[in-house]
Amino acid sequence: MSKHKKEETTITENTVKDAEEGVKNARDPDTAPEQAEQSPETAGGQPSEKAADAETTAENEGAPQAEKEAGETRPSSAEDRIAGLEAKLAEANDQYLRKAADFENYRKRMNQEKQSAIDYANQTLFLDLILVIDDFERAIKSAESQREAAGGDGEQIAAGYNSLYEGITMIEKNLVSQMENKWGLKRFDSAGEPFDPNRHEAIMMEKSAGIDEPVVAEDFIKGYILKDRVIRPAKVKVVMPESK
Repeated sequence: MSKHKKEETTITENTVKDAEEGVKNARDPDTAPEQAEQSPETAGGQPSEKAADAETTAENEGAPQAEKEAGETRPSSAEDRIAGLEAKLAEANDQYLRKAADFENYRKRMNQEKQSAIDYANQTLFLDLILVIDDFERAIKSAESQREAAGGDGEQIAAGYNSLYEGITMIEKNLVSQMENKWGLKRFDSAGEPFDPNRHEAIMMEKSAGIDEPVVAEDFIKGYILKDRVIRPAKVKVVMPESK
């Protein structure tokens, strides 16, 4: 056998030996690190599968270290976020205090306006009553002037009385008419009507054989109705039927 052919046989045997060792290492993982240290490269000069696995493992081991180094820079960004949230919280708290103050001022203003409306609700009514009071003052002054001018003259005194009576009667009619037409306040008469406890208050009673039900015989104080409600019942004398 020639020398060249002998060398080819030796290379072939070495290649087969390496393949057998690779299969053995694949089946027995415990021997893989030793084989990787002894022959990191295959016969053709290319990296073996074991070497590639080692590189992948090294990369995986290096990843936590990279994450750890990146994590060391996170506290600064977290502090910035905390500072931003604190600023937003302070702004929201300031807005809340402003809204609370505005609402409190609004509530006080509404209470004042409500109380003012209650206090001056009857202003128009009082203005109408003031006019009536003015009429009474003029009637009283006129009666006093006539009495002073009459002296002891009975005829002039009687004339002054008649003038005062007519003036007061006119004022009373004007007042009742104004209250009824403008304010819905009506005065009602009760004499001769059947007794109604919702409209009448009996302060005197007598019996009679000529009636079958209680009847109002006399009005002592007239009653008043505001709109559709009795605000003051009439004080009356009632005639009751005699019991058999």
